[in-house]
Amino acid sequence: MTERSEQQDAPSDDAAPSLAPAGLSRRGLLGLAIGSGVAGLAVGAGAGFAGGAAVARADQSTEPYAFFGVHQAGITTPVQDHLHFASFDMMPRTDRDDLVTLLQDWTYAASRMTQGLDVSATGAVSGDAQTPPDDTGEAQGLAASGLTITFGFGPGLFENADGDRYGLASLRPVGLQRLPGFLGDDLAPDASDGDLCIQACADDPQVAVHAIRNLSRIAFGRAKLRWSQLGFGRTSRTTTDQATPRNLFGFKDGTANILADDTAALDDHVWVAASDDPNWLQGGSYLVARKIAMIVETWDRVRLAEQERIIGRDKGQGAPLSGGDEFTEPSFKGSSIDVNSHVRLAHPTLNDGVRILRRGYNYVDGNSALGRLDAGLFFLSYQRDPEQFVTLQRQLSTDLMNEYIRHVGSGIWAVPPGAAPGSYVGASLFD
Repeated sequence: MTERSEQQDAPSDDAAPSLAPAGLSRRGLLGLAIGSGVAGLAVGAGAGFAGGAAVARADQSTEPYAFFGVHQAGITTPVQDHLHFASFDMMPRTDRDDLVTLLQDWTYAASRMTQGLDVSATGAVSGDAQTPPDDTGEAQGLAASGLTITFGFGPGLFENADGDRYGLASLRPVGLQRLPGFLGDDLAPDASDGDLCIQACADDPQVAVHAIRNLSRIAFGRAKLRWSQLGFGRTSRTTTDQATPRNLFGFKDGTANILADDTAALDDHVWVAASDDPNWLQGGSYLVARKIAMIVETWDRVRLAEQERIIGRDKGQGAPLSGGDEFTEPSFKGSSIDVNSHVRLAHPTLNDGVRILRRGYNYVDGNSALGRLDAGLFFLSYQRDPEQFVTLQRQLSTDLMNEYIRHVGSGIWAVPPGAAPGSYVGASLFD
C-alpha cells in the first residue's frame, strides 16, 4: 500500500488545522515577517504556491499526497524526481516550548504546502501589503507536484555538549547514535549531522526548494539551517510501476529495493514496531543520509568489462552477471560475479538477511578547484534499526567500487510516525 492511500487529507485553504487555529505561533509569525533575507538561508531560488487552487503544468503531478497519516509521507511514497534535503540545529537558549511550537508551525505549513497551498491562508499576496508576505510566492500557479515533506530528529536534539536541553534525554532511542567511522570516510562537518532534518521530494525542483525555503523562514529564532543538499534523478524505486533508474556511473540502481506493496518486508525492515523501544517512535523509522562523492573522471576511463565486474551487473539491462534479466536473483556460485563486487557484498544472503529501503538521488554541485565534477550520490535509506545500515556499510569495506567513491557527508535521524489531523509531527515524543 502506498502512502497516497493510507494518509488523511490535509486542511483546505480556508480551514486551518486545530493545532494552529490562528495560523502560526507568535515566534513563527516573527520568522515569516523577517522576509527572505534570513541569515544563513542559502537555498537559492525557490518555488511558491498559489493561495487558492493550484494550476498544474502538463508535466506535473496533479494529485497531491496527503500529509497526515499513520506513517510520514516520503518514505514508501513513489520516489519523486527531485529532492531538497536540509539539516537544522536548534538555536542556543531555546527551550522545550520553542521546540514544540516549531514542530507545530512546521506541521501546519507542511500540511498546506503538500496540497499545493501557501504556508498560511493569507499566503503570498492576500495579507497586509505593508508587511512581508507569509509565503515567498516565487512560483504561484504551480501544482503540488507530488510534494512530500518528511521530518526527523537527530541525536543532538536529545542531548548534546550543552546537556539535556529539552528534557528528552531519557527518551532517546538506544540506536540513535552518531554513526561510527567507516573505511573511506572523509566527512565534512558542514555536510553532516544536525538536530533536525527535513526531506522535501517533488516532481518539480522549484516546489521542493520552495518547501525548504519557507520552513527555514518559519524556523527563524528557533532553529538555523546547518546544511542542505539538492538532488535530481532518483536512484531507486519504491513501487512496481516505476522503472529502475540509473546513477551517475550509468548503472541501474535499486533493483532489489523494498517496495511499498511489500508490507511484510516493510514491517520487518523499515517500520519501528510496538515491540521496539521507545514507544513514541512506533510507526516511525530511522533515516540515514550519506553524501557519496563519485570520482567520475576516473570511472569514465575504466573498461566496460571492468565496470561490470565492479558492480556485478550488466550495464545495459541491469542483469546480474550470473545470467537472466534485471530481476533475476543473482547466483554467487562459481566465478561469474566477483566476490568483492558491489552486488554480492550488499546482498541480504551475505548480511544475515538485512535489507533497507533506499530513496537516494544524484547530485552535481558544480566543479572542484581541480576542474573535476563535484558529483555523486546523495544516499538516503530508511530502516527499522540503525544497525541494519551499519552492518551493510561494514560489509562493503572490500567493495571494488570504493576506489571510485568517497563518503563526504553523513547523518542519522529518528523519523517519528505520521501526525494525526489536529496534532503535529513528533507529538508522541512530548506526550
